[in-house]
Amino acid sequence: MTVTEAEILKILAEERNMRKAAERLFLSQPALSQRLQTIEKEWGTQLFIRSQKGLTATPAGELVISYANEMIAKKEEIFEMIQALTTKVNGTLKIACASIVGQNWLPKVLKDFVTKYPEAKISLMTGWSSEIVKALYEGEAHVGIVRGQVDWKGEKIHLFRDTLYLVDKELKTVEDVLTTDRPFIQFKSDSNYYQEIQQWWQRHFASNPSRQILVDQIETCKQMALNGIGYAILPSITLNEDDGVNKIALMNNEKEFGLTRDTWLIGYESSFELRQVEAFVEVVQDHARCLFDYTK
Repeated sequence: MTVTEAEILKILAEERNMRKAAERLFLSQPALSQRLQTIEKEWGTQLFIRSQKGLTATPAGELVISYANEMIAKKEEIFEMIQALTTKVNGTLKIACASIVGQNWLPKVLKDFVTKYPEAKISLMTGWSSEIVKALYEGEAHVGIVRGQVDWKGEKIHLFRDTLYLVDKELKTVEDVLTTDRPFIQFKSDSNYYQEIQQWWQRHFASNPSRQILVDQIETCKQMALNGIGYAILPSITLNEDDGVNKIALMNNEKEFGLTRDTWLIGYESSFELRQVEAFVEVVQDHARCLFDYTK
């Protein structure tokens, strides 16, 4: 089976629809149908069943599709190894990034990266930091950008540290939460972040908030706070000067410093040797330095 045939099967399996697959492959539907028939003839069996709901892989088709995916992955691996021997930055850069960084900081970094290295391709996935570490373990990404304290034995580069703020339209001090009936708006996150907030709260207050609202995304939490629905605890990476809310830095009274959250770039040493990863690390660190030198 050729690599092109493998890519056809991979996309058919992903889309499960001839029209959508044909669009991705830049083929007409009749041409794609003919290619599929040729592949099935070579294997001597039907690989997909067509129905009104789309394409469904047969048991034999699932085996061949798995083989096709392995071929493509092996091709990419060899291509990346070849690129590591050259000085030209191309190939695919696979990034797994904590959602909050992917939404608020990474887009500017990637804009500079693709401008500087137009021949490089980018594959980006976002999620919680625990999911980013899992993606690296499973080889789904070259590098990861994670938040908080992450147990990682490979390469680990500190990027920046941002402060946690209590954000509200009305409250002006942390102590005001003791007398307000406004709800505490929280967002779902990995256990590390949630634990840090809980530990801070328990050190400062004898009881839990009287009213709480739990949302599934940090952006939803932020917008609710900006619209005066309640108060929230948000990292500075998500906040702007024109948000129109009171921002009260959370202080750790025991050590008298602001409660902060670190952002790290992690990966395996072998990945950092790839040219596209080296180039990305350089761009990322330039942007991280700009957070502390606002003349840049």
